[in-house]
Amino acid sequence: MKSTINKQAEISDYTPSQLMVTAAARETANKEIVFVGMRLPLLGFLLAKSTHAPDAIGVYELGIVRDTPAPESILTMGDLPNLFCAQWLADTADLMGLLQQGRVDVAFIGGAQVDRFGNLNTSYVGSTKKIETRLPGSGGACDLASLAKRHIIIMTHEKRRFVQRVDYITSPGYGDGQGWRERVGLPRGGPCTVITNLGILRFDPDTREMILTSIHPGVTVEEILANTGWRLCMAPKIARTPIPDDTELAMLRRFDPQGYWTS
Repeated sequence: MKSTINKQAEISDYTPSQLMVTAAARETANKEIVFVGMRLPLLGFLLAKSTHAPDAIGVYELGIVRDTPAPESILTMGDLPNLFCAQWLADTADLMGLLQQGRVDVAFIGGAQVDRFGNLNTSYVGSTKKIETRLPGSGGACDLASLAKRHIIIMTHEKRRFVQRVDYITSPGYGDGQGWRERVGLPRGGPCTVITNLGILRFDPDTREMILTSIHPGVTVEEILANTGWRLCMAPKIARTPIPDDTELAMLRRFDPQGYWTS
């Protein structure tokens, strides 16, 4: 019987998005309450639920709570299969109440900009005097970043997105470093992981600054540094991100058969 390492090494037909989804799914532990976002996080929860975290519970912003995967593939959280046999069909206010009570273990968030302390911007690019690009705004992202026990950031790794300091803090990370969340009255949480199309980054427990911990297959450290807008800190030993195994790929193709999110 071939080892898992050999089994994985034989697989090459995966996309960068499938690798990102797999990495996100692996961040979810069994029995956790997960605030599920759109696009890649939607698939990440389904993958975790169908593999190593069967007892995880999915909480969806529009008011859905599921303890079982949707019976058919879905493109958005509001698709009918996601409502079918849901544990709870409520509204957004009820779900935000779970956040305020501290019952959400992990949330997934994205953004147009992120800085070295994990602050996210989805409001505007530029300044209040001269807005260059207006972005969608917060939605529930600020609540997730402020009140979940931890949150995971998923976004494309580009220099214009990974900036020294975000133009506007829509969703708080660690502000200006260690102790900032406590000073401004945030009772818990903060970003734990950043998953990109190039690698995986985490946060130093002392400085709260982002550090590179893993690079994806085919990617170099130099490529990541070139796409980061500050002098990125690195872990003492940089790992290689494990690629999706055949079970994970089969699940992803079941949940996204047309490659709508992962092609």
